Amino acid sequence: MAHDGQDIAMTHAVILPDLLSHTGAALAPVEKLFDKAKDRVRARVTEGGKVSGALIEAEQTAAHGLAWLATYVESLRQMQKWAEHLTSEGKFGEVEQLIQQIAFGEYLSQIAGGIQMNQGEVVRLQDLGLSADDARGLSDPAVMALIQGGNTQAARTRLVELMQEQAANITVGASGLEDELEMIREQFRRFAIEKVEPFAHEWHLKDELIPMEIITELAEMGVFGLTIPEEYGGFGLSKASMAVVSEELSRGYIGVGSLGTRSEIAAELILCGGTEEQKQKWLPGLASAEILPTAVFTEPNTGSDLGSLRTRAVKDGDDYRITGNKTWITHAARTHVMTLLARTDPSSTDHRGLSMFLAEKTPGTDEAPFPTPGMTGGEIEVLGYRGMKEYELGFDNFHVKGENLLGGEEGKGFKQLMQTFESARIQTAARAVGVAQAALDVSMQYAIDRKQFGKSLINFPRVSGKLAMMAVEIMVARQLTYFSAFEKDNDRRCDLEAGMAKLLGARVAWAAADNGLQIHGGNGFALEYKISRILCDARILNIFEGAAEIQAQVIARRLLD
Repeated sequence: MAHDGQDIAMTHAVILPDLLSHTGAALAPVEKLFDKAKDRVRARVTEGGKVSGALIEAEQTAAHGLAWLATYVESLRQMQKWAEHLTSEGKFGEVEQLIQQIAFGEYLSQIAGGIQMNQGEVVRLQDLGLSADDARGLSDPAVMALIQGGNTQAARTRLVELMQEQAANITVGASGLEDELEMIREQFRRFAIEKVEPFAHEWHLKDELIPMEIITELAEMGVFGLTIPEEYGGFGLSKASMAVVSEELSRGYIGVGSLGTRSEIAAELILCGGTEEQKQKWLPGLASAEILPTAVFTEPNTGSDLGSLRTRAVKDGDDYRITGNKTWITHAARTHVMTLLARTDPSSTDHRGLSMFLAEKTPGTDEAPFPTPGMTGGEIEVLGYRGMKEYELGFDNFHVKGENLLGGEEGKGFKQLMQTFESARIQTAARAVGVAQAALDVSMQYAIDRKQFGKSLINFPRVSGKLAMMAVEIMVARQLTYFSAFEKDNDRRCDLEAGMAKLLGARVAWAAADNGLQIHGGNGFALEYKISRILCDARILNIFEGAAEIQAQVIARRLLD
């Protein structure tokens, strides 16, 4: 089929003719461009025939830009798969077509003119060592048609009109998921509407722990044992189901959506690295929430550099004594067990001397948050992400049973932790999609209700344009997240895909929250409005589970090796 970009761009139709043909044809030129970029960046960071970590650091803009370009290319691939799947099912309606068109129009425009790594950093093709001649493929008629006529004001305005007409739908546009997963979504959306959203803002303002009643109800719904195999007391469901549940609970409140993360990380550690005895002992309790876990990895002076951890575990007969300091420990006080990373080889200076422990503790109370001997802690006051609280912990000859060394072997801790990163980042990407959706929910309602100059805010193009871009990018991040979950469910390595989903999802959540507050105007700056909380909650997503810069570094390293 011919692609006459000029003719198509000149039409007055909101949706481009032969849309799927154009979006499909646009993939090959950007994939070729990415291959050239990878070659150019690899040449910059290769020394003696090998990719050099030091050179990747020296060329961070290029390396991280390559990670973002790869993320955009994969996002467009997944959007095309989404659109083709919906078309085959007769579900590729006007809303979905507009989302597809705007997504391609915007992301192709950014690839050509500069990808927004964040609001202050744009990576351009020349940063990747590409010339104008290298980028000539972007003049392909299909690409040009989408750049010129894809993300137009008319398309954005029409999308928001349809969003208002279809306000009862759970998502803007069909998700593309099978009916069983959509039933799970509906169940947890109802729970969030009834049990979470009416109270979340008060929990946030009062900096309160999420009530135990919520944890009990979530346990009854199977949240904590969702992906734990049935033989260990779980439901044995897919990572895709975990992503849907995390998305909808986080849409209600990120703290509630993140409760399951604790159990997900702990269960993944035990499933991947634990002995059979440890699996039998711990997994059923984690699945039922009779055992609440917390992850104890980060230290005050190490941040993302886990290989430099100093907390030490010294043999004491068959057991261990742990001494050191940890920080940014979520939900530490009222939990029963810590997945605790410590150095068992004092002569080591890197990750090879680290071991993972299932360190038991007594749940605390408000009056005595850390009653277990050998352990102290203090709360870290934070802007958002408040429902579980953050703590600094100190250990002084803290006792851990020898049987609770994960896997029964020292020196495997870092490797065991690395095995959990895929699931953790898929889950974090899903949380980001949920937070972004929450921003869209409250901002759209405010834009409808708020009158200025004789009409609702939503009737002003720059307001409706913000809402449209929220909806579009939420769908892009959602499809990338589901793709990584499906890869995991099919036992395929997906650290790259999960990292991309987390990288993009965190940026999308922050953009949605920031634009949502802008729509609220001065009221958005008032604590009484929910968007103020959503903004604070969204900000952490670019930091935890791998800061955006670390995430881009990891993606780049995988691409270049």
